Order: sequence, then C-alpha cells, then structure tokens
Amino acid sequence: MEETQKPISEKEKRIRKTTQLYYSKPEIQKAIFDFCQNRETIPRFFEGFGKRPDCFQYPNDIFELVKKGATSFHCSEEIWQDPLKLVTGMSEKQANELRTGWDLIIDIDCKWFDYSKLAAISIINVFKKNGMKNIGIKFSGSKGFHIIIPWKAFPKEVAEEKTSDKFPEYPRTIISYLRFKAEEEMKSSLPNNFYEQFKDIKIKRGIKCKKCKEVSKEYILTEFFCKKCGVGEERKLDLGDDKKYECPMCKKEFEKKSSLELYECLNCNITSKQNKNNFSRSIEIDIFDLMGLDLILVSPRHLFRAPYSLHEKTALASVVLDPDKISEFELNQADPLKAEIKNFVPDCEEGEASELLREALDWQKHKNPNEEKKNFEYKPIKIEIKNLSDNNFSPSIQKILQGLTDGRKRGLFVLLNFFRSIGMDKEELEKRIYDWNSKNEISLKEGYIKAQLHWSYRNKVVLPPNFDKDYYKGIGIEPTQEELRYKNPVNYTVKKSFQHVSEKKVKKKVAKNKKQPTTNFKNND
Repeated sequence: MEETQKPISEKEKRIRKTTQLYYSKPEIQKAIFDFCQNRETIPRFFEGFGKRPDCFQYPNDIFELVKKGATSFHCSEEIWQDPLKLVTGMSEKQANELRTGWDLIIDIDCKWFDYSKLAAISIINVFKKNGMKNIGIKFSGSKGFHIIIPWKAFPKEVAEEKTSDKFPEYPRTIISYLRFKAEEEMKSSLPNNFYEQFKDIKIKRGIKCKKCKEVSKEYILTEFFCKKCGVGEERKLDLGDDKKYECPMCKKEFEKKSSLELYECLNCNITSKQNKNNFSRSIEIDIFDLMGLDLILVSPRHLFRAPYSLHEKTALASVVLDPDKISEFELNQADPLKAEIKNFVPDCEEGEASELLREALDWQKHKNPNEEKKNFEYKPIKIEIKNLSDNNFSPSIQKILQGLTDGRKRGLFVLLNFFRSIGMDKEELEKRIYDWNSKNEISLKEGYIKAQLHWSYRNKVVLPPNFDKDYYKGIGIEPTQEELRYKNPVNYTVKKSFQHVSEKKVKKKVAKNKKQPTTNFKNND
C-alpha cells in the first residue's frame, strides 16, 4: 500500500518558490556565509531544524541545502574554534575551551511592531550614552529586531578573567542593565493611553524577580533519601513532575524527605531559598514585558535567525538596517526580492564596549550589595597525611579515576566520599571531580555534578562503600585481594601513606648512621 504524502499548503508553496529564487543569488549566499563563519549554523526545513552541530564550508552550501528543502538558517551568538566539535551536554570547561568569543545579541520580540521600534530606539540610545558609537541592527523577519554589539568591542579580560569564559553571565548582566535603562528612555515617548491599550492583553505574569523584573522559573525543590544506604540528593523538579528516582547504591526508589516551592531568576542567578523577599507575584503590565527582550536567547548554544535569512511565517527577509532610521522602517522594505546587502556586524573599535560592560557590572553590584558567592561549609574528617600521593590510592579508585563507561553516578558517589574522607580541600576536590568527568566515555551533566557536590557538602562525611560490596562490581571493577584485606578505600590509602612515610624515615635513618664514623659509638659495658 502506497503512503499518502501530506499535501503542501499554499503558504508553504509560496515560500518554497521564493526560497529557490532568493537563495540562488550569490550576494545573499555571501552575506549569510560571511556572518556565520566560526558559528554553529543550522538549517530549518520549514517546520523542523536540521542536525546539530553543523556549519558552512562554502557559500554554495546554502543553496545546496535550499534545494533539499531548507527555508531559513539560524546561527549561534557564540564564536567557536570549530563548531563541529560541539557536543550536547558538554561541561562548562569543555565549552570554554572551544569558545573564542561571543557577540551581544539583543532580541526584541514584541507582538506590536510600533512598540518594537520604540524599544529598539530606546536601547540604541542607552548604548550611545554608554560610549557605543557602532551598533548593528537587523529586522527579525516578523515583528521584532536583533541588535548586535560584536565580540571585537568587548575587553578580552576583566579582573584577570577571560571575557570569553563569562558566557552567558556577562551578556545577561548587560541585557538586564539595558532593560532597566531603556525603560526610562521609553517613558518619555509612550502615548497617554499606553496601559489602556493593553488592559486585555495577556503578557508574561507570575513570580517576578524584584531586581531585574524578569519572570522567574518555578520549581519544586525536593529532597530524596534512602534509609537503607543513608544517602540522598536534592533535585529541582518542574511543576507536575512525578518521576521516580532511585538510590545510586541499592537501586531502590528514593523516599521524599521534604518538598519546597522554589523560584529562580535565571538572569540574576538567585533563588527564593537564598532570598525569599526578592520575589513577588506580578499582576500588572509593565514596559519590560512590552519590550519583550528575550533573555532565553542568552543561553549556551542558543540560535537566532542569520542576517538575510527568510522567515517561514512572513516570507520576509531578515534585512540589515541603519540604526538611525529605525522609525522610518516599514515591513515592505524586507521584501526578499528588493533586499539591499549591508554588513550586520558594525566596524567597531577594539574595546569600544568596555564602558558599557563596566557600567552594567557596577549596576549589578549596586543592585545586589550584599550578594556574595557563598562557599559551602562542612567539617570533613581530617586525616593528617603528609606526602599524600595518588599512587597510594587503591587500584579500584585509580581505575575509577581513569574514566568509566557504565556506572558513572556510582563512581561519582565513591569519589566524593573518598576525597572528603581523606580530608581533601574543596577546591582540589572539585577540580579532580570535573577532570574525572571529562575522561568518562559520556560525561555526566554538569548540573547533576553540582547537585551532588551541594548535597555532599550539606551532610556529614560518609566513608565510601567497602570493597566487599557489589557496588564496585556494578561499575565493572573487581577489587583485589589486598583491597579486600584493607576493607575500605580510605583504610587502604591511610595505611599505604603512613607505610610510605615510615619507609622514608627508616631509609633516612639508615643513611644517616652510615655517614657517622665508628669512633663516635661508645661502649657502655
């Protein structure tokens, strides 16, 4: 029986006809290709995206994808050494090693075109007041705009830290600062009946952060516990998540110890657990909502529409505009058959955005004067071991440290409790954990590791499982007879270390005695 294909709508037929003609132009291919260099770039096939990661090798790749059904192209704001080396779920450390920079992209996604223009003008005015002379802007293809401050404009180091590693932290801080300042700019240009116009419009509502006024993410902070093994973990569950979780040791279902509503501002990186008074329920419309700055865009590997890419819903092109002529722009100027090629990336000066970044960081500091990064406090069992060496770790621990294929969560549990039990300091412990995770065949998600570290520091030190437990066999490791004799990885390390120290003392004493002449020895008989 032959399969019946879904009929193509008239809208899709119209857009596909336009794409063939539009993307066949060499100047359009070059404009898209030049901007997308060193960026992760993904084609969209009308209703769905292509595989990730992907990028262009040649300008003609664009038209070849169009012939296969591609209708638009979307790229990253992050700039990479090699986009094809990107891996889903890679750690922050791995991302930092691949990332060479990032552009600041402001996504104005307002439902009302005239207010999108007002928001764009207000933001550009704030940029100019903060020392920016060169700003890029393009039409999104629908009802909004994308504004760019390129990587070249930012200082490459701040307080001896690489700016390329401060993604998405620095862009989010700058956008929050811009939202605050742009609101002041917009107030003077709003009509008298501004709020009356939108009284029946559903805008983002919910629990808002008082500092940046962004709608916060809501979770249920749940603490799980296993009575049998005496271990547990804390998880942020989405509302309505009733998934069951099991103990990594005995594989039995965790019991819920406690549950708490949790609000988290992804922009300010603060939760209601840290400061409950920072959150309030918003029921009124404000200018920030109407501006519609999309903070979600500022997230790792997030994509936005490339300049001169078409929009599937409107069949309009994402054309580059003159920042001083935004108020004059009309939708018919984005007709793909009349598009004029301009460079989306402005020819800015090196470090031109230094003042902007400094003002944003100072503003954030002023808004959060008492906010400091708090180190987890714990009192580990201190074992005074001099000259502690990895060679004194048991063979099973050394095998785990080489990386695992299976049982990575169990391996993490063993290492956390082992390192804490031998008195390893927090900085060294975390460094070793992340280094170990990078050696695993498939790395654990960074969020999971952070959650386990948090749980571990909140609780008393627990010895790692004894060697005679099936725990090690479950991750493909067979303890040696010597390890079984010592019973526990901590016992093994302590005794081997002290044995090593004793042997050194004996050797030192023997060497010292050999140097002394026999005439120095007295006969007491």
